[in-house]
Amino acid sequence: MNFFRGVMGGQAAGPQPSGAETIQKLCDRVASSTLLEDRRDAVRALKSLSKKYRMEVGAQAMDHLINILQTDRSDSEILGYALDTLYNIICNDEEEEQDESEDAVTPISVAGKPKSISTADESAQKQADDLGAQFTDQFIQDPEHVTLLLALLEEFDFHVRWPGVKLLTALLKNQGIQVQGIILVSPMGVSRLMDLLADSREVIRNDGLLLLQQLTKTNAAIQKIVAFENAFERLLDIITEEGSSDGGIVVEDCLLLLLNLLKNNSSNQNFFKEGSYIQRMKPWFEVGDDNSGWSAQKVTNLHLMLQLVRVMVSPVNPPGATASCQKSMYQCGLLQQLCTILMATGVPADILTETINTVSEVIRGSQVNQDYFASVNAPSNPPRPAIVVLLMSMVNERQPFVLRCAVLYCFQCFLYKNQKGQGEIVATLLPSTIDANCISAGQLLCGGLFSADSLSNWCAAVALAHALQDNLTQKEQLLRVQLATSLGKPPVSLLQQCTNILSQGDKINRRGSKVQTRVGLLMLLCTWISNCPIAVTHFLHNQENVPFLTAQISENLGEDERLVQGLCALLLGICIYYNDNSLENYTKEKLKQLIEKRIGKENFVEKLGFITKHELYSRAAQKPQPIFPSPEQMLFDHEFTKLVKELEGMITKAVHKSSEEEEKEEEVKKTLEQHDNIVTQYKELIREQDAQVQQLKEEVSSMSSQNEQMQSTITQQLSQIQQHRDQYNILKLKLGKDNQSQGDGSHMNGLQTEELTQLREEVEELRKQSALLQTQLGDKEALINTLKSETAQTADGSAAGSENTELLQELEALRSQVQSQSAEIHQLQTEKQDMLKRSEAAPLSESVPGSDGLVDAGKTAELESRLAAQTTELERLKEEAKSSSESRAELEQQLASSTSTVAILQTEKAKLQTEVQESKKEQDDLLMLLADQDQKIHALKQKLKDLGEPVDDEDDLDAKDDPTDDDDEDEDEDEA
Repeated sequence: MNFFRGVMGGQAAGPQPSGAETIQKLCDRVASSTLLEDRRDAVRALKSLSKKYRMEVGAQAMDHLINILQTDRSDSEILGYALDTLYNIICNDEEEEQDESEDAVTPISVAGKPKSISTADESAQKQADDLGAQFTDQFIQDPEHVTLLLALLEEFDFHVRWPGVKLLTALLKNQGIQVQGIILVSPMGVSRLMDLLADSREVIRNDGLLLLQQLTKTNAAIQKIVAFENAFERLLDIITEEGSSDGGIVVEDCLLLLLNLLKNNSSNQNFFKEGSYIQRMKPWFEVGDDNSGWSAQKVTNLHLMLQLVRVMVSPVNPPGATASCQKSMYQCGLLQQLCTILMATGVPADILTETINTVSEVIRGSQVNQDYFASVNAPSNPPRPAIVVLLMSMVNERQPFVLRCAVLYCFQCFLYKNQKGQGEIVATLLPSTIDANCISAGQLLCGGLFSADSLSNWCAAVALAHALQDNLTQKEQLLRVQLATSLGKPPVSLLQQCTNILSQGDKINRRGSKVQTRVGLLMLLCTWISNCPIAVTHFLHNQENVPFLTAQISENLGEDERLVQGLCALLLGICIYYNDNSLENYTKEKLKQLIEKRIGKENFVEKLGFITKHELYSRAAQKPQPIFPSPEQMLFDHEFTKLVKELEGMITKAVHKSSEEEEKEEEVKKTLEQHDNIVTQYKELIREQDAQVQQLKEEVSSMSSQNEQMQSTITQQLSQIQQHRDQYNILKLKLGKDNQSQGDGSHMNGLQTEELTQLREEVEELRKQSALLQTQLGDKEALINTLKSETAQTADGSAAGSENTELLQELEALRSQVQSQSAEIHQLQTEKQDMLKRSEAAPLSESVPGSDGLVDAGKTAELESRLAAQTTELERLKEEAKSSSESRAELEQQLASSTSTVAILQTEKAKLQTEVQESKKEQDDLLMLLADQDQKIHALKQKLKDLGEPVDDEDDLDAKDDPTDDDDEDEDEDEA
């Protein structure tokens, strides 16, 4: 330890060793010491010297420090010192250098000195950066060193994990691509770094965010891995915990990391959308009514949040992905929230500008979003559309330049692929829709187009050109617009007024007119008359326009006027290419002759090429958003550059073509048109045939489904018929057994019991007949339905004939059964009369004459009336059976004639159903009557018992089975 005291300056006397010597001794001590404490103290000393003697420590001690990381993994303290030392020699942070310079240099207030100090600081920083890159290269020369560092990050100890995170961040800053490659191939390398976001210590978590920012820069593979490691969920949770837009710098770091993951990475963007993370962005933009006093951090956070929204809907993304994100933003209410910020008061200017740009890209090309934006009103009295309020800012020269550019971009995005919106804007210029009491978008555009501010002229001209983009109808409608230039003069068309300003500007331009205004008007005219022969005719109808254009093109002007000459050449070329030769003085051929005589074809083509050769043309062609460093450089519009690219080659060919070539081309065009017409006719015929085939297929499928349904119905009905048959057989067997048991009992009873049994049998027989008739009617109905289905399904005649034969046989059997039943009923009636005579004779011979005889006679008369009613009911049942037989006969005739229609069959079915219902009702009535008869028979039995006549009941039968009981009773009676 005395050695370290000497090294650290503990001795006052003797020569002091230099820094390099001290570092060399410390390195030897680290390499040779066997005690862990000695090595730890040596590494601590190297850490303290690493900032002041950065180059010496890095050159001599790096290998020893890396060896410490490999061998002393068990001691977290020495690992922390080693990692801190490596971080100091590799890191290029400006703060560290500034701290050192503040300690070493005192500011001097003499004039000229600060500049020299600044220059010295810049050179020192450059040297430090180079030194850090050299040490980084030395460290990552062996990829195992980075792998070792990743393994150390798994240590939970704060003194190991935190310096390890900082060291890896410094390595990525210095040599990002190489370190990214090593981490990418390292097993679980990215996953280990993602665990830093879950660390409960905020310092490590926050530095982990900075590490992941460096790791995900410009590396799509790592971006995808980080995204699929649930990075979106974790980052959004951190943003919410930290207070969203009101949070601190941690929110900013999270947003920067999200931008790294999503920008130009369609896979991550799709994953972000599919994970419903867009919906979680809506609360970020909820601002209150009081928007005063925004902190700088809140402005930064909200600016990054808006950029994050723009990344998801950027025009450079695939169209399908952009449209899907736009739809999600509208459905979750994010677009509505952005429009609220747009119309709010007190919002900082840069946030308002970025919000306008964000809303622009959210609605660009999305019809639903564009329609919603058109319906947004500003909170004014009276309410005004948001579009009108924004256009007022665009044509106001006192507004900031970037804000005016943002409004122009918003207007362009609102009209992009939005023919409905284009029509609404142009309609505000037409005479029939102008309202003098309110300011419209058309009035603002015309005011800006003819104002004294050249930037307003350019913006209004470009905005109006976007209202005509790829819309022939609105180009023709705009020709109707009339302007009142001054009192007492007739109105002029908008097209004429634009050309008048151009010609007047040319006269003033000798003294330095504004090129920006003329360029804007020429772009508007080129967009207006392109692909619109009617507009070309209107333009050429003014006799001054063509001489003006030829004069502009033929003159030799300065560099500033070359662009105007090129645009004039483009406008004249459009007049040639889209000319329908309706004006005799300005046909295609005459205009080309005019160019050849006054300008020269080669000179014309050269002037036309001035447009694409302009340095600002290529800049405008890159992105749709108008971004310009200064107002003077605001010359080209993105959509106009695409129009120039499309027309330049066609105009060049049109100018060089002769009249014969044009005639040949016209003939070829006509031939092609004829062929196209023929092809179109064939296509229409094929479409019609396809429609017919599709209709026939649908009909076949519907008939097949109907056939299947009918087949299933037939199957169900057959199964029901079989069930009814089975039930009929079971009932028949049961009734046969009951009749047999009743017959056996009658032989054991006397005369009166036998007659009562016959009455019971008669009742049971009637019940059986009723059930049988009901079963037979159901069977016949099922057969009728089966025959109807088979007839509708075009069954063959032989099958129908066999069914008819079966039906006739069953009808004959029914008739024979009815006849036999009638005979049985007649026999029962005669037996009933005999039984009544006997019952009358028995009471008169055995009982005393008096009131009892009268009572018995009344009961007998009542029984007779009941039996007569039963007979009447049976007769009615016979008549119904007869009517049913007649209906079956009618059905036989219908089935015999196979030419009967389906409607007749349905009518007959309805009749049969009605008859069956009536039969069922009558059967129910019969059952009720039979129940009443049973009750009355029971009452008669009770009366006979009271009269002393023996009646055989079920109880009496049981008693007769046991004769000993009867003898005992007789003996008891004799004793009594």
